[in-house]
Amino acid sequence: MSADERRRMIVQSVLPLLVEYGAGVTSSQIARAAGIGEGTVFRVFKDKDELFATCFAEALKPDQVLDAIAVIDLDQPLDDRLIEAADALSAHLQRMGALMAVMHGSGKRPEHRRNEHRDHSDRRKESMSAMRDAMAELFEPEKDRLRLPPTQSAALFLSLLFSGRIRFSETGDEPTTMELVDVFLNGALGAA
Repeated sequence: MSADERRRMIVQSVLPLLVEYGAGVTSSQIARAAGIGEGTVFRVFKDKDELFATCFAEALKPDQVLDAIAVIDLDQPLDDRLIEAADALSAHLQRMGALMAVMHGSGKRPEHRRNEHRDHSDRRKESMSAMRDAMAELFEPEKDRLRLPPTQSAALFLSLLFSGRIRFSETGDEPTTMELVDVFLNGALGAA
């Protein structure tokens, strides 16, 4: 296994542990989850802080959700496509939120220096653009029926989805995915 493959394997093994235990996860738990010796963890990562920072960076990547969106069948109705994509995007947000909450609560957050903050901002913009572009593909078959171009429709849908999930998750007033898609496609007003 190459060094990069080993790093990825360790990070994938540690992410669920971080959600469950936060920064209190032990080296022994990390090694056991990854199926390697403790010494191997620290030959790959300088220390736990570097491992945690790498886990944060991995959790922020949209790769998993982009893969889920890419396999959505474009022959099914648009509302079904959007519901499937919204569920995948919501799961991505929940994973990120759970990791951030646990790590913040345990007092461990990756250190961000000024230039790293700019890099983080650039990665976030790239991530959002990639998600918008993936969503635009779902709108493409209906482009002749859309009031706005697919890319703009996708951006609006993501804005509605993300703001709805973030703002209402603590109040219990969160709309279902089906309700959100219905309002997006058909508006807030019912039939006259």
